[in-house]
Amino acid sequence: MPQGDSLLPWRTALGNVLAAREADGRLDATAKKEALALLADFGLAEFAKSFPSELSGGMRQRVALLRTFFTRRELLLLDEPLGALDALTRAELQEWLVMVWQRFRRTVILVTHDVEEAVMLSDRIIVLTPRPAHVAAVFPLNLPRPRERFAAWVQTMRASVLQALASSKTQ
Repeated sequence: MPQGDSLLPWRTALGNVLAAREADGRLDATAKKEALALLADFGLAEFAKSFPSELSGGMRQRVALLRTFFTRRELLLLDEPLGALDALTRAELQEWLVMVWQRFRRTVILVTHDVEEAVMLSDRIIVLTPRPAHVAAVFPLNLPRPRERFAAWVQTMRASVLQALASSKTQ
């Protein structure tokens, strides 16, 4: 999933979710029913027939993320999926993304420059150096979810990752 939502403006929310399987030639008779159920499960049922221009930024990102999960791929790459959102919407969608991940249990590679987001969402944080990139540090996070944003361990981990990032720039 790219940084922007990349929704097709001429398609409804439902149409955008279905596009994931349509592009792969895997649009079968049950896809629409499944997509509608997913939209309902994630609070978007009443917006299934809405076009992207009629949705808020957070709703657009949820549709885009649902479309990504609807591909049924085992490995998903999310490149700054929440980067364009305001802080409150971003925090809400981080919690929502954890819920979606818990339901689908796919392997997700999340690229983010937001250290707190990495701590809240990741099982492992990998800090890369500037170009040419190589691994500067790895932080395993074997902690249960949901995670409390203001817990002491979150702040400690955040500080450790920030320190590794600062060190990586001098390597």
